[in-house]
Amino acid sequence: MTCEDSPIQNPDDLLLDQLCHNLAEQGWGVLFDFFSPVLIEDLRNEVINHAGSTGLTEAGIGRGHDFMVDPSVRSDQTRWLSGETAAQSLYLKQMEHLRQGINRRLFLGLAVFEGHFALYEPGSFYAKHKDSFRGAANRVLSTVTYLNPDWNDKDGGQLILFDPESGAETARIKPEAGTLAVFLSEEIAHEVLISHAQRFSIAGWFRVGNKLSV
Repeated sequence: MTCEDSPIQNPDDLLLDQLCHNLAEQGWGVLFDFFSPVLIEDLRNEVINHAGSTGLTEAGIGRGHDFMVDPSVRSDQTRWLSGETAAQSLYLKQMEHLRQGINRRLFLGLAVFEGHFALYEPGSFYAKHKDSFRGAANRVLSTVTYLNPDWNDKDGGQLILFDPESGAETARIKPEAGTLAVFLSEEIAHEVLISHAQRFSIAGWFRVGNKLSV
């Protein structure tokens, strides 16, 4: 994978250039303050409202006939994004901008984005796993957008990324509001450490096919 040389026209180009360089070199990258604080707050309020009205469901593992809820593996709650609110629509537009920018630089042929809200209540976690298996040709890039203001290290909930060759921890990402983590779905195993406070995020995937999971 190589990044395409492209003229830098605005701050977004600088961010995307650095992200694509990191994806090409190490398989993952992080963008800080990629989204406006107002958008992050609106999205966080949506998760809170859904949690208060039982609008979230227990997350599972596997797909189709293999889908199952296993709290020993993951214990978060989710709700798929549909674009039904102004905040969701704006978020999806920005992820579309990101999709186009990555495709221009890395030629990955990313076709579509899907994502869901995720709420980790205190005590919740997600054990080490990969988001896609080699040869499945579905999810190519995984993304996580964090919605948590004033997150402290003692709150836990960090995203751990593992080196695909050695299996050693290669990154520990604090789930702070406005942070966007992006990594290769087939290559990068990862886990979410136990959260000791309510943890809000949006998990998403750029796919090469047009068929969504929702």
